[in-house]
Amino acid sequence: MKCAYRHWSRRLVVAGLSAASLLLAAPFNLAQAQEPIKVGLVAALSGQSAKSGEAIIRGLSIAISEVNAAGGINGRKLTLVSRDDESNPGKGLLAARELIQREKVAVLFGGLDSPVSLAIVPFANQVKTPFIGVWAAGTNITRNGAKDNYVFRVSAVDAFVGEALVNYAIKKHHTKKPAMILINNPWGESNEHALQDSLKRHNLKAVGIEKFETNDVDVVPQLTRLKQSGADVLFMVANVAPSSQVVKSLERMGWDVPIVSHWGPAGGRFTELAGPRGESVHFIQTFTFSEKQSAKANDILAKLKADYSVKTLADVTPAVGIANAYDALHLSALAMKKAGSTDGTAIRNGFYAIDKYDGLIKTYVKPFSPSNHDALGPNDYIFTHFVKGEIIPLE
Repeated sequence: MKCAYRHWSRRLVVAGLSAASLLLAAPFNLAQAQEPIKVGLVAALSGQSAKSGEAIIRGLSIAISEVNAAGGINGRKLTLVSRDDESNPGKGLLAARELIQREKVAVLFGGLDSPVSLAIVPFANQVKTPFIGVWAAGTNITRNGAKDNYVFRVSAVDAFVGEALVNYAIKKHHTKKPAMILINNPWGESNEHALQDSLKRHNLKAVGIEKFETNDVDVVPQLTRLKQSGADVLFMVANVAPSSQVVKSLERMGWDVPIVSHWGPAGGRFTELAGPRGESVHFIQTFTFSEKQSAKANDILAKLKADYSVKTLADVTPAVGIANAYDALHLSALAMKKAGSTDGTAIRNGFYAIDKYDGLIKTYVKPFSPSNHDALGPNDYIFTHFVKGEIIPLE
């Protein structure tokens, strides 16, 4: 009897411990299930292009707040973790590794600089984490040749921008002798190919192509050669600081040649650095806040005023960073909902499954497919210029 009693008692103790374990584990598992989903950002948050990173964070943050207010991703909230790449490819790659491997972000967003994004692309594909570009326009960021591609973009694409710049130069300036002044990096190379291809389609040829470095403070020698070639339009590709040096060098030369530019000048304090002539530079954008805009744009502008002390439209420059990031976050949220998990491959396939999204820039219909990872196309650009610090549409 004593033996039987001991066995019976032992079974009660074991059963009690198992029940207690279940009770203790249940709250933990519940809490784990409700942990927020992290999304990451690697962008220029300091230096001459800091305004671009600021704009991207604002666009992502407003969209995250909207997603969370609507119940999050299957009940889980989103939270943003950002790192400054200082416009340096090496630092950008290190930041991407930290966010993906240590912070366990479900998706990673990229910033202004194509060289930084290009440094991250192979790693993102290797670890099968969706990487969404919201500014960098280098064609081979998304068209990277990977058999298993995890890189998407809601932004301009150099291959399309080249055609837009050439069309504008022909229509606006009736160019016969276009020339190029390009930053000497992979982004400049990407645009050189795009511009040459487009010029060839229009039976035109560049009379000169000049390169310059990010830290050059005098571009007069390169511009002098372009002037001597008879150039009647300059295609410019560079970000804020180097673009401003081109404009100041032209001013010193007294050469009043039209500049048709990629969107690099929009990324920071361009007119402050370039001087009054900076307002004569015409450049592409995917979106601007303006006097007449959609209800969604008015709603986003109201949130910017409430959350970031925005008072005028000049305070939301560059609007393109806000809009691209806002739409990219909502598209990513749809992909995560369709995935039903934070698995990278499931999210990648979730992007392909998006049917329609009424965004800030446009209404997206089947924006992604295995053969197309760019949500914006050649018809999604407008030309703009600066007026008293505000980016204003030209047409």
